[in-house]
Amino acid sequence: MPRRTDTHPDLRHPDVAAPFFSVWRLGTPERQRQAVDAFAAAWERRPWPARELISHHVYVGQDGSTLMHHAQWATEVGYEGFFKTRRQETVDEIDTAVSGIERLTLDRYHRPHSHERAVGDTRVPGLIVTVRIDFEPGAAARRPGWADSVRKALAEDPEGHRGLISAHFHLSHDGTHVLNYAEWESDAAYDAVLVGTAEPTESWRRVRTYPGVRGFTSARYRHALGLEPD
Repeated sequence: MPRRTDTHPDLRHPDVAAPFFSVWRLGTPERQRQAVDAFAAAWERRPWPARELISHHVYVGQDGSTLMHHAQWATEVGYEGFFKTRRQETVDEIDTAVSGIERLTLDRYHRPHSHERAVGDTRVPGLIVTVRIDFEPGAAARRPGWADSVRKALAEDPEGHRGLISAHFHLSHDGTHVLNYAEWESDAAYDAVLVGTAEPTESWRRVRTYPGVRGFTSARYRHALGLEPD
């Protein structure tokens, strides 16, 4: 059976080869909370859905409207088996409890390129920021280089990003984008960096003007629910 955890997921878990991210739109903070509760109830009344699922985490968007789901799968085959045999019954139960959920995205990614937390850093993230970096058609091969350029810029500016705990750059299977999942100490720490990047260093200018990048979209979340096999 599933058990709840308040611990944030390990984005570099060695058994996770197929991370999935999806976004739901609920429209109001009240419906956000209802959807989290409905998701937990639907999952906790059933056996853990597949041995290939390492964990499933849900995050509440600070926009007061959205939820983000992060499922850590060992294999895509495991997810496909769950999708065919187990997913619909939980979806139906959740939709009965909270009608009108808009399921906006479900994206599959490779294991991330990571700027990992420093050795001995035990901070608990107070804020999760996701940034989707869209690339022009035909520019999929440029994505690993872009991620490397960000990691280089972070390494050259540790003091300026001291509120950043870790950052994980996920390359989408469809080649269209990178999703940066960043763990921050707090909203204030992230806001301070946004002010500081008004006058970027040369390394950050290269990140912003990297060939093939079409645009950036960011969102802020707080961890609401973690489920793992008991």
